Amino acid sequence: MSFLKRFFKNLSITNWIILIDIVFFILVLIAFSSSFNADNSGAGNITNINNPDFISKNIAFSWNNLVEGRIWTLVTSMFMHANFEHIFFNMFSLFFIGNFIEKLIGRRRFLLFYLIAGVFAAIIFGALSLIPYPMVFSTSGTAAVGASGAIFGLLGLLAVITPKGRVYLLFGPLIAVILQLTLQNFISGGIFYLISFLITLYIFASIFTMFSFNPRTRKIAVPVGMPFWLLPIIAIVPLVIIGLFVQLPIGNTAHLGGLLAGLIYGLYLRMKYKKKVEVLNRMLERRR
Repeated sequence: MSFLKRFFKNLSITNWIILIDIVFFILVLIAFSSSFNADNSGAGNITNINNPDFISKNIAFSWNNLVEGRIWTLVTSMFMHANFEHIFFNMFSLFFIGNFIEKLIGRRRFLLFYLIAGVFAAIIFGALSLIPYPMVFSTSGTAAVGASGAIFGLLGLLAVITPKGRVYLLFGPLIAVILQLTLQNFISGGIFYLISFLITLYIFASIFTMFSFNPRTRKIAVPVGMPFWLLPIIAIVPLVIIGLFVQLPIGNTAHLGGLLAGLIYGLYLRMKYKKKVEVLNRMLERRR
């Protein structure tokens, strides 16, 4: 068996999803020379240089697309991202969270739930866009892309079945992203691009320091340990509060939708496999 055959045969479902996301992103980028008015979490206005409407109407999701019968965008939007930063952060998160959950619930169950969570997140995002408060809920014509809705579904699942499991949130990059998104409402031109470049540089440096064996180097990312149940709250609530005052290109309602799907499915698994969940949590407790 050749190396490539062995490589693809041994890929987890999570890694297959990551590979598909990356390939799809590159193909669309090459085919349409796309320029995105981007976000880092799943919702944003999308502009295509060659055809302004193609991506926003045929790949991204919006409530208007659903009403007009473009149902496939519920799925295609999950596999498209706005820019390199967007896909990097989402795939980085998915690699660690997805592979962990896939081992817990199995390949088929993981794939089905991932897709359902992403679709549910898009529907909630679209439905709430009908509420006339665009600072928080966007508008019915806002096009959304990204895997973050499904990823928040995974976080919701973990929050229920392994609530006391420990995870490290990279607090430094999170604050940097929030700062970057907030500053774009007040600063423009060369100054903003310089600040944005420095912030982006810090974010990537912080992430890669987590692979260092030197604990002092890892402190650059300001890793904060917390239980799984707290992580979704920390990841959503600050952005919701800021969004009340400053319009952010963030799909918080998609995150909430995905989280809700994860909580519901987590409760189902916890009730159906009560003993297995108890054993799993005892194992995690012993590892702490």
